[in-house]
Amino acid sequence: MTDRFDVIIIGMGPGGEACAGRLIAAGKRVAVIERELIGGECAYWACIPSKTLLRPPEARSEATRAAGLGTPALDWAGLRGYRDYMVRHLDDTAQVSGYAKAGAAVVKGTAKLAGRGRVQAGGQLLEADHVVIATGSQPVRPPIEGLDQVTVWTNREATTVRDIPSRVLLIGGSAVGAELGTFYARMGAAVTIIQRAGRLIDREDPRVGALAEQALAADGVTVRTGRTAARAERTAGGTVVTLDDGTQVETDVVILSTGRRPATGGLGPDTAGIQPDERGAIGVDERCAAGEGLWALGDVTGVALFTHVAMYQGRVVADNILGRQRTASYHGIPRVVFGDPEIAAVGLTTAQARAAGINVAAAEISLADAIARPWTYERDPRGTLGLIADRDRRVLAGAWAVAPLASEWIHQAALAIRAGIPVDVLLDQVAQFPTYSEAYLAALEQLAL
Repeated sequence: MTDRFDVIIIGMGPGGEACAGRLIAAGKRVAVIERELIGGECAYWACIPSKTLLRPPEARSEATRAAGLGTPALDWAGLRGYRDYMVRHLDDTAQVSGYAKAGAAVVKGTAKLAGRGRVQAGGQLLEADHVVIATGSQPVRPPIEGLDQVTVWTNREATTVRDIPSRVLLIGGSAVGAELGTFYARMGAAVTIIQRAGRLIDREDPRVGALAEQALAADGVTVRTGRTAARAERTAGGTVVTLDDGTQVETDVVILSTGRRPATGGLGPDTAGIQPDERGAIGVDERCAAGEGLWALGDVTGVALFTHVAMYQGRVVADNILGRQRTASYHGIPRVVFGDPEIAAVGLTTAQARAAGINVAAAEISLADAIARPWTYERDPRGTLGLIADRDRRVLAGAWAVAPLASEWIHQAALAIRAGIPVDVLLDQVAQFPTYSEAYLAALEQLAL
């Protein structure tokens, strides 16, 4: 028996949910397919648990830096219990019920495309005018000799941890590595980060990586950049990982933070006339269309593996299905690492801007030297802001900040870049005193335009 729908959505992470919510609200008959938990990786094993875990150690650090405060104690049992609450105890019963009550058909199982507009899942054959692929991504497992013989965690085990290990080795110094390194170090583990690139957070300007390394070192994290893990072996005391320079690191657990790749295995995209690229990504156009009646969104597109991008694409796809012609723009998308201090960036790096032929003007300021807010926020205040501008067009091309609350106030630069707001307009803006946002004026005035 074949069930007929207006839209079938394969994968119910944040992007799939954003798409489904709009379509259901518009009265479309929708079938949603999820092989694990509705809410996806972000809700259960990534964004939500990691930020929940990071917050209490961050608050403790903030207390030590604020004048007149004692140092609060960390309660791991209490934090772990709240983390479990935030990830719904890995139970999506309420989400399944909610979609069913809203009129959607919920199918739990692995989906496989069975031709144009046809999907097999949960022992059923479903048909629809539109099929949306939102299957997300999966962690990359590096080819390290002996890795299968030792204790290895991905972000899933690392964010659902029950007992904090004494020693942690993180392979990869990107956002995940920096965040988990901060958390485990502040929970008492001896942490080492191994990074293949010559600096941490290497997708950003070099200064960002240098400042991130300083912050991690202050928490006792050992950072080894320009190194790779060559071999892992189990010993009586745990695990020994040998690096490419012959040095060794002893650990209790190896955590992989080596990136993710689109998850399309077993989906059968060829039956619908599409061929993923060498990474497994499904190519889409500016409308997020992958073919006639076929759409893709989120990590599976390989465009930008961020939850907020997946949700944005979900809205774009839904609007196009509903006949509201819309294209996606990835200009001015913020990128944040929730370390302490936070790392936030948007737009181009200095190197990217120059490679694009932009006549670059750049400025970097110490927040403590430029504005009052850092001093009211903490003793021995931290914070750096960098701006990259296009001299010829007199607009911002990029921005980055390593500072408290940077995830919140980077959006001022994100909007300026996305909307092409002239620097002269930004210079005339009046910011609330005292706030971190005031730093933009100080940095803009340093630009040699």
